[in-house]
Amino acid sequence: MTDGLFRDDDLIRVVTREGVLIAAGGVASLLQTAHPKVAQGVYDHSYTADNPLRRLQNTMGWLYVVQFGTRDEAERFSALVRKGHEEVTGPDYEANDPELQVWVAATLFAVGAQFYQAIFRRRFGDRELAELYEQTKVYATILGCPEERMPATYADFRVYYADMVQNLRITDASRRIAEQVLNPRLPAGPLGAPGLAMIRLITAGMMPAPIREQYGWTWNARRELRFRLLMGALATVYPRLPSRVRTLPREYYLMTTRRTLAKLAKQRNPVLTVKSGNTETAA
Repeated sequence: MTDGLFRDDDLIRVVTREGVLIAAGGVASLLQTAHPKVAQGVYDHSYTADNPLRRLQNTMGWLYVVQFGTRDEAERFSALVRKGHEEVTGPDYEANDPELQVWVAATLFAVGAQFYQAIFRRRFGDRELAELYEQTKVYATILGCPEERMPATYADFRVYYADMVQNLRITDASRRIAEQVLNPRLPAGPLGAPGLAMIRLITAGMMPAPIREQYGWTWNARRELRFRLLMGALATVYPRLPSRVRTLPREYYLMTTRRTLAKLAKQRNPVLTVKSGNTETAA
């Protein structure tokens, strides 16, 4: 693609084309909702518990369009997200608050970089991390966050992120969302149990210790060993898969998202919604 926000050799595309990153989605999600304002907004307005697959579709669809779609697709979908977020407000939060947009973007960068390096056994240097950080600022800026609200450099980001991890205090809403994310109601039922167990282990293993302890997850030498064995197995097998297999999630979510955008383009006042019972909620 030559008409997107990025080039194929940009690190943001090199990292995020890998479908295995979806396995670390729980880490990013629950880091985001470790922020009390994010947690309350998600708890009050999200349909994660009722329709986790649709939530995954909307989230991954937006990410892949921003990363790999055309500039027009990225901007149109992001405008719809901003419009939907206008309804996500409460006594102490607004989804379009730059403070929250910065934190969400920070988690996407941190978790993606960490997981990619672990799976591919590749250590990024500070220059590469700085490049990737600059590119992932788009997760906030394309939703209207002023760039000056973000940590200016990768060095600034490290200070900001360490401070957030040490000082965030999770709430009951955070814990309820964690229960929904880690124990979703999926169509596969018991057949999905092994995959969910793997996701829960990755989520706990990659979660910064101060946040993990607040969530109350058990972490000991035995679980640490299981986590390391799992990550070692993924690092051995996954990079050897054909690239067309590793990028299947990207192709699927881009295809379905483009269909959604085409349908929304025909509407007079389009907004992303999902039915939950007899109501509709903004995405």
